[in-house]
Amino acid sequence: MDLAIMGYGIVGSGVAQLLERNRDSIHTHAMGMAMRLKYILDIREFPGDVFEALVIHNFGVILNDPGVGIVVECMGGLQPAYDYVVACLRAGKSVVSSNKELVAARGHELMQEARKHNVNFLFEASVGGGIPVIRPLSQCLAGNEICEIAGILNGTTNFILTRMIGSAMPFDEALRIAQELGYAEKDPTADVEGHDACRKLCILATLAYGRHVYPEQVFTEGISGLALEDIAYAASFGYTIKLLARAQKLDDSRISAVVAPMLVSCKSMIASVNDVYNAILIRGNAVEDVMFYGRGAGQFPTASAVVADIIDCAKHTERRRFIDWEQGDPAFVAPAGEECTRLYMRVIADDITQARMVIEAAFPGAEYLSIDNANPQELAFVTGNVRDGQARKALARLAGITVSTVLRVAEFKDC
Repeated sequence: MDLAIMGYGIVGSGVAQLLERNRDSIHTHAMGMAMRLKYILDIREFPGDVFEALVIHNFGVILNDPGVGIVVECMGGLQPAYDYVVACLRAGKSVVSSNKELVAARGHELMQEARKHNVNFLFEASVGGGIPVIRPLSQCLAGNEICEIAGILNGTTNFILTRMIGSAMPFDEALRIAQELGYAEKDPTADVEGHDACRKLCILATLAYGRHVYPEQVFTEGISGLALEDIAYAASFGYTIKLLARAQKLDDSRISAVVAPMLVSCKSMIASVNDVYNAILIRGNAVEDVMFYGRGAGQFPTASAVVADIIDCAKHTERRRFIDWEQGDPAFVAPAGEECTRLYMRVIADDITQARMVIEAAFPGAEYLSIDNANPQELAFVTGNVRDGQARKALARLAGITVSTVLRVAEFKDC
């Protein structure tokens, strides 16, 4: 069977190299089916590259070659990736994708096309890079009601937070180091503002709860507004700060879905996940807690997941590997403001004594935090369980108080 790769960037080139490097073991795992990389589609030239002779610039060559049975999409973005993938599926070619943006936004449609044309659409690499989580969630844990998914799904932000926490390094400096080391893009917006983690959470929540969850339904905040003071206050409380992606099943058949920096107890497994590593905690009503840990990105970790999907497609040319879910519903994801949670708040007050009085009236039982060398006009505290949206509105109305930071406190309850 002939293969084609669309997009010869970090992941696409890693797939090509891995197919060559592990040729014998891949042949064995594919039940003896011979597979040959025939085309690499990219707009660029690659003079001197070992696969230079395979590079083409016309998608029609792949589409119209009946010998190409599996197409690997590593282009990223929605267009032209979506149009190319749909065309391949309609032409009877299975597609393997590492494109989280594509799966999060159009996954349901692509699943329907794959089913209609009796081919496969697989995307293990779209969430955790080399961390196997799609198959375990959709197959191994299928006997569970999934109560919650909570994860560190972006290595760039976790690296930045690790530097901010461990070295008291301001956000801008930690970001600069991440860029110098190649962990952050020149434009880091998708990472530091939570969009990358949001797309991955959409895929996981969709698989867990059986209905497409779209990025616009997920309350998303990033880490660019965090200050070292917030990290110090959290530490004084026995907590650290992580950019968490969380989806939880609610009692009324809806789910909540949030990506935001949250206070996490230092006793939690997730609190110990540092640097560029990712972790995904899945809580089922039968299996209880299962955590997946590893590098969530990188050339060869991600390529390994792509190649595993290629092998799966090759083994299921007659019996299809169907993963499916229902289309999205605007009412399926509850507004983030409805969630009841404890909140960490840091404010600047004109009159500290007066501020304490109005805070205690608005948030009875609030627990004040203290750190060395704190701004004398600053107050930090953790509320009891409050409704998120109402609490933020109430805080904004308090006279003489300027809000600096509001963060959720992540608490993992039993199913």
